[in-house]
Amino acid sequence: MDNDVLRQAPLFSALDDEAATALSNSMAETKLRRGDVLFHEGDSGDRLYVVLDGKVKLGRSAADGRENLLAVMGPGQMFGELSLFDPGPRSATVTAVTDASFASLSHEDLLRWLEGRPTVARSLLSQLASRLRKSNDVVADLVFSDVPGRVAKALLDLADRFGRSADDGVHVHHDLTQEELAQLVGASRETVNKALADFASRGWIRLEPRSVVIMDIERLGKRAR
Repeated sequence: MDNDVLRQAPLFSALDDEAATALSNSMAETKLRRGDVLFHEGDSGDRLYVVLDGKVKLGRSAADGRENLLAVMGPGQMFGELSLFDPGPRSATVTAVTDASFASLSHEDLLRWLEGRPTVARSLLSQLASRLRKSNDVVADLVFSDVPGRVAKALLDLADRFGRSADDGVHVHHDLTQEELAQLVGASRETVNKALADFASRGWIRLEPRSVVIMDIERLGKRAR
């Protein structure tokens, strides 16, 4: 298990090397192939997960079959922490966007480690607060931002986490289909594609299969505001 990746997760960032290694030894590792589901919305669960490799998407489905993509996560990011403090049905379905591997920690193991480690508890609370703040931002964007603005913001967020700088721009291999990108933005595929085509015609981005090259990050940033 890669301790360097685990170190990126808020739960591990406050631990010294010995404590981090001991805790990682108590974690189980799970691997999925692209398209496999880790758990479904409504399933019971009491484990926290840290992405070690690959990407996953967290989504919810409406009664009429419509889907909303809540987040895309990569190495060092964690999810499932709500079930550790509020046991109950899973609030989202987690699906592997690429081949992926995870480290997971049970409710009992986490509580044992939190006892006597206030710094670790604060780190986890910070993660929960950050998740709540992001949820508030998403709600505000849906109310106050138009679709092109939300698309620009989503691209910048993906670039921040998965981007790689090169001479011709920032290469963002997000591994999402056009439909998944639309679900992430909360708009129709046609409207999102129109926004992407407009950005491309302006020379801000270059579209590639399941990826994008951001060539003018400053102008894209202004459109996201």
